[in-house]
Amino acid sequence: MSFQAQFVQTTFKGLLHILCKLDADQLKQVPQKGPLLVAVNHVNFLDLPVMHTHLYPRPITGFVKADHWENWYSRWLFDVWNAIPLQRGEADMAAIRRGLEALERGEILGIAPEGTRTGDGRLQKAHPGIVIMALKSGAPILPVAYWGGEVFWDNFPKLRRTEFHVGVGRPFRLNAGGKRVNREIRQQMADAVMCQIASLLPPQYRGYYADLPASETFLDFVPIEEL
Repeated sequence: MSFQAQFVQTTFKGLLHILCKLDADQLKQVPQKGPLLVAVNHVNFLDLPVMHTHLYPRPITGFVKADHWENWYSRWLFDVWNAIPLQRGEADMAAIRRGLEALERGEILGIAPEGTRTGDGRLQKAHPGIVIMALKSGAPILPVAYWGGEVFWDNFPKLRRTEFHVGVGRPFRLNAGGKRVNREIRQQMADAVMCQIASLLPPQYRGYYADLPASETFLDFVPIEEL
């Protein structure tokens, strides 16, 4: 690890424990090797440093909107974290290739299927990008859910620590079952992934997926010890 990466790791880990009461022990279940797509709900800025500090020393990358590279500080930080700039609103083939290359190297690729932060922690409808990455790479998906961090900015001025929780689900691979993967099937697969995330959350955070029946039609579950 470079000096810059070590500095960022140590600094964020210390700040997180000062500012938050972290309940993230389930991240210890994440396999220590092999390609892995981590599907997460994106609440706010806390998600990324929690993931990086708790999965160290595993190499991890993820898609971050390219606008963040316009600011020198965020550009430096996301370069240290090996983040992949993503042009939103278009099929960014360069970003997709970099994500697939990371998986080929056996790294973790974090993806927020919602495509944006929610702010209030309630799930929004997924975009199908994670389906494309999973089918092209063959990598297993591990659902991870965050909750509690949405009240950080209410707690911070009051010098109150925020309770931040992390839940980890069962890994699986996507399987179309011989069906032609058209736009409708991709969306159904993306919704199936999000339902796995929703199942890890308290009911008040399930948002769009609160009443959507959880389907396992396209999911082939894998024992975590086999990854």
